[in-house]
Amino acid sequence: MTVGTVDISLSEALSALTGSSVNTQTHTILFDIRLPRILLAIAVGAVLASTGAVMQGLFRNPLADPSLIGVSSGASVGASLMIVTAGGFIQSGALVGLSLVAVGAFIGGFAATLLVYRLATSGIGTSVTTMLLAGIAIAALAGALNSLLSYFSDNDMLRQISLWQMGNLSGASWTKVIIMGAVAVLLMGLFPRDSKALNALLLGESEARHLGIDVQRVKRRLIVLTALGVGVSVALAGLVGFVGLIMPHIVRLTIGPDHRWLVPASALAGATLLVIADSLARIVVIPAELPTGILTALLGAPFFVALLLQQRKDV
Repeated sequence: MTVGTVDISLSEALSALTGSSVNTQTHTILFDIRLPRILLAIAVGAVLASTGAVMQGLFRNPLADPSLIGVSSGASVGASLMIVTAGGFIQSGALVGLSLVAVGAFIGGFAATLLVYRLATSGIGTSVTTMLLAGIAIAALAGALNSLLSYFSDNDMLRQISLWQMGNLSGASWTKVIIMGAVAVLLMGLFPRDSKALNALLLGESEARHLGIDVQRVKRRLIVLTALGVGVSVALAGLVGFVGLIMPHIVRLTIGPDHRWLVPASALAGATLLVIADSLARIVVIPAELPTGILTALLGAPFFVALLLQQRKDV
């Protein structure tokens, strides 16, 4: 809370948090700008990393991430479409305190996930391999649609699309914190129920069925929850990459593959990374701000490479 363009001492921040009187400017900066942004970063980071851990368990692939089910690419198309078509109404048009871009991103993400799921589901169940391939195809289609929308947009629209796709928490508000926080609490409450099922799926789907796991039901539930979490995250914060892919992998290398511990530990690691990245994004190029998504990759990638090198030495 002390980090930013305006210098605020730790004593001033603590005084404001404990209810002591501070000047109006400091109170506004802390409670209307910085605190919502920190809480949004915690919730978004926790959701992205925990859903990444769940998808890696579901796909039985440590390189899987939530975007494989199409939610990120669909959200990108939805947001770009709103930016290009809504024009000047983007900031004024709102639904429950959210911009039209956020609403378009959420609808686009859910629609893409539904399409991927339908393509991968047949009479005998949902094929994880087909879902992976369908997700890649939808991502390619979304990339083409984004390029098409960018081609027909003017310079201002093109800049808005680019900045949104980089991921940014600068638009944090208490409305966004409440929505994102509610989704985070919901997922943190429901994911642990499927930890044993995810552990069983690591052995293979047929083995999990022999252990009494309703594989099809678990897949459907986890995909819906992931689409909800990532869809809301992308709608409110843009495309913050890397968190859902690498943080669960780092945690798995550190504490092991048991999802009873992996999912909550990934959530904590993702929240920590995003808060650190967003704090640095506010001060690296003062008075401007870097997009948070850039900092997550710059911070996480070297640590991940170092961890892989250490693992190779240990072997």
